[in-house]
Amino acid sequence: MTDFESSKEEGGPEDMNGLGFHLPGMFDKILDIDHCYLQRDPSNAIRLAVKKYALEHGMSFYNVREWEGLLRNIIIRTSRNGNLMLIVVFREETDKNEGLLAFLGEEFPEITSLMYVINDKKNDTINDLEVKLFAGEPFIVEEMIPPGNRKEPLTFRIGPTSFYQTNPEQAQKLYETAYGFAGFKGDEVVYDLYTGAGTIASFVAPSVKKVIGVEYVEEAVKDAYDNMELNGIANVEFYAGDLAKVLDEEFIGTHGKPDVVITDPPRAGMHEKVVRQILNAAPEKIVYVSCNPATQARDIALLHEKYDVLKVQPVDMFPQTHHVENVVLLKRRKH
Repeated sequence: MTDFESSKEEGGPEDMNGLGFHLPGMFDKILDIDHCYLQRDPSNAIRLAVKKYALEHGMSFYNVREWEGLLRNIIIRTSRNGNLMLIVVFREETDKNEGLLAFLGEEFPEITSLMYVINDKKNDTINDLEVKLFAGEPFIVEEMIPPGNRKEPLTFRIGPTSFYQTNPEQAQKLYETAYGFAGFKGDEVVYDLYTGAGTIASFVAPSVKKVIGVEYVEEAVKDAYDNMELNGIANVEFYAGDLAKVLDEEFIGTHGKPDVVITDPPRAGMHEKVVRQILNAAPEKIVYVSCNPATQARDIALLHEKYDVLKVQPVDMFPQTHHVENVVLLKRRKH
């Protein structure tokens, strides 16, 4: 949320303070919205209630250019089974913070995890900050239908800084596609890179010998281990750290060369050192899941040194937008 330049002539607080989304390429301006058709309810009602309460109680909106103002962001996460996490990001501790949080908890009893963060940095990332629990559980619960012979659904506890796909219905299709591309026989060692909360690892573990997951966010690795225990999965190990530093010859020597690498990096794609280590490890197959086909194409061009693309399948994760997740199967050439 931020104060923003308005085209309205009134120029009152309602016109000059926005709670919505960043304008494309303009991170110092917010498009104030009344309704987002891509979000589950009560997300829209929560957003409007936060803005109304803030204006009525004199809570200042953050100005990214001046680095001042109290209210910075709200983050809403929902699951298919009805869990709802709300994180309010303040710039500093004030007496007004608790009032807003208490109001939201009372107004929206369906919130199962009500949390807040104090962020006085110049950037918006909260991965390096303490997320404090105000009310409810410190996680939301998501479920997926597993492949293979397992009858019980896979259950995932998703913490405030853990990555999980924003569209859980399509996430099911995405992981089914990645699983199908891998074509497991049952005796494979699998590396799951950028594993997040271990969702892909959980998906494939019952069908392979062993899964090694690596994730940058340490809190997500804790969630991943909790999820393995929750689902009774024992053949997975997780490691926290920067993949460009963790994935080296010593690591591969300790854990065994992978037969299959599944990689699901952020929009920036894989670090060139990670690509080189994958080439050195020379797994038979690579399943590359990407939210940015441009950086995926860049990385695949480097992998072409030893690999050919066999299959490509886009998955529409963001309806009514041009964004897709793209799954690519690469296989090592024999010569």
